[in-house]
Amino acid sequence: MRTIAFDTVVETIARLCGEAACDLPADVLEKLEESARRETGALAADFFRQYLDNAAIARRERLPLCQDTGFAVYFIECGEAVRLDRGGWIDAVNAGTALGYERGYLRKSIVADPLFERKNTRDNTPAVVHFTPVPGDRVRIVLAPKGGGSENMSALKMLKPSDGRAGVVDFVVSSVTAAGGSPCPPTIVGVGIGGTMEKAVELAKRALLRRVGMPHPDERYAELEREILEKINASGVGPQGLGGAITALAVHIENFPCHLASLPVAVNLNCHAARHAEVIL
Repeated sequence: MRTIAFDTVVETIARLCGEAACDLPADVLEKLEESARRETGALAADFFRQYLDNAAIARRERLPLCQDTGFAVYFIECGEAVRLDRGGWIDAVNAGTALGYERGYLRKSIVADPLFERKNTRDNTPAVVHFTPVPGDRVRIVLAPKGGGSENMSALKMLKPSDGRAGVVDFVVSSVTAAGGSPCPPTIVGVGIGGTMEKAVELAKRALLRRVGMPHPDERYAELEREILEKINASGVGPQGLGGAITALAVHIENFPCHLASLPVAVNLNCHAARHAEVIL
């Protein structure tokens, strides 16, 4: 059994908060640079130059990429041979989130009650934590801050199995194009297919963690990703919804077995500042 100090987790989480807010991942930068070369519209191409300039300033000056520093969403794969020296994982994650958002002067956006008392918690907690036990003695922590603009454009539909491939394509494409400029396109489109209602939504969010543009390992789903991306980009929505050839940088699909009577499909979007940071302890 391997023991990790509670305080080590807190400090690690705090550091991830700063990194995710200020450092656009290399794969996202690469895709933005590629898109800047491909975009044909003058205004749209200028947006890409601004995205790249913003990323450079954020990294250099240690300033957030976006003023909406997001809901702290974590994906933790914890080895079954690991334990903390005290306390629990959720407490450590929340303590680290509060510390990281305070140290980094990051905007605190979480309200304690969603409906009746929308008072700010003042430390950006509680975080959302997806915790998965895995074999071994290592812990992988991924932080994917989620801004309100892109999260609000999420969609879920319980299709009928008879809707098939065409139904999936139509739902995803219409969801993204109807969002227009609200999620700050060009977006990365996460799609979850299968499972139950809540599983499909989780799959869609997990799909956004994949390296940008990395195809699904199953060629059938990879081809579906290409088809959906082509149709989204043919819509002309473009960067910031103001027209252009590139509305989405990538479409990522994750799938899971489902009930024979169901075909759940969920869509979750990341804006062009697709923030995430990870560490292995």
